[in-house]
Amino acid sequence: MSYLRPNIERMHAYVPGEQPKVPGLVKLNTNENPYPPSPKVAAALRNAIGDGAALRLYPDPVASALQAKIAALYGFKPEQVLVANGSDEVLTLALRAFVDEGQRVAYAMPSYSLYPVLADIQGAKKLELEMNPDFTLPERLFRERAPLKLVTSPNAPSGVAVPVKTLNRLCAASRGVVLIDEAYADFADDNALRLVKKHRNALVARTLSKSYSLAGMRAGFAIGHKALIEGLMKVKDSYNVNRLSQAAALAALGDRAHFEANVRRVKATRGRLRDALLAFGFDVLPSATNFVFAKPPAAMTAKKFYEALRARNILVRWWSDPRVSDRVRISIGTDAETDKLLAATLGILAEVK
Repeated sequence: MSYLRPNIERMHAYVPGEQPKVPGLVKLNTNENPYPPSPKVAAALRNAIGDGAALRLYPDPVASALQAKIAALYGFKPEQVLVANGSDEVLTLALRAFVDEGQRVAYAMPSYSLYPVLADIQGAKKLELEMNPDFTLPERLFRERAPLKLVTSPNAPSGVAVPVKTLNRLCAASRGVVLIDEAYADFADDNALRLVKKHRNALVARTLSKSYSLAGMRAGFAIGHKALIEGLMKVKDSYNVNRLSQAAALAALGDRAHFEANVRRVKATRGRLRDALLAFGFDVLPSATNFVFAKPPAAMTAKKFYEALRARNILVRWWSDPRVSDRVRISIGTDAETDKLLAATLGILAEVK
């Protein structure tokens, strides 16, 4: 006998990237920022903790100071911003607010593997379309009707950005909400925030995990039309972002110089890594993210390359999904970590010649 709802009994849970505790591991598998957050974050956390007395109190339920900071930073009104426990919570709330049981959620795969999981939890019907071979959006996504469409841009795992003009066309063609998941947008040359001012159904989700180095704090936000944000507010948990996460996010967003320097470093290393892998004979997709998606030379499968790196204490991401099993995703590390990766790659390739 099962006590679970039938849809929960049937579904497959989300499988996160490994988080092993191995000394000396070069960890390039979950797209964390290789550099620490602004020093102002640690100072803000110490101040927020103080003697610990403040921790007995609930945090601001809507993170109003952070909400105002995000609104000012991106040119919106506070009522157009929802502060969340990472952008994953924005996705969860969007399913909860906009999609009734039995209604459709549309998205193209391969993309973020959390999408079908959240659809299953909601009891929604999954309209799962296939990405074009070049990881552009399928034309059918523009034609189909659904209360919610999910688009990751830049895409994961490919790293390919969807042109804003394409996202604009999708919003115009859709009657339901178009949620643009911009977890990696700070590493790209463009973003979709301006579409929020043009389309009432455009909702942009962002995270501070990647470009702000706050993956461990779980902070993100959504920007959209006031009516969309009001809907998300209705279904969020009562105190969804804790006191320390709010303090850390405020400090990180306030240190623009540190943020911009880190993004520049990641992008520079991304270019160096891509050039080196191309020189080694890899096929590497253009990336607008903090990772590259690479296909090894014909002499070695992606799985074998992943395993060979792992044997050398270097962890990257490989999926058995046949749509992407010919490639590995490599997060951008420090220059020293990148040097170790490239040296290991040369050694591995030499062994298979």
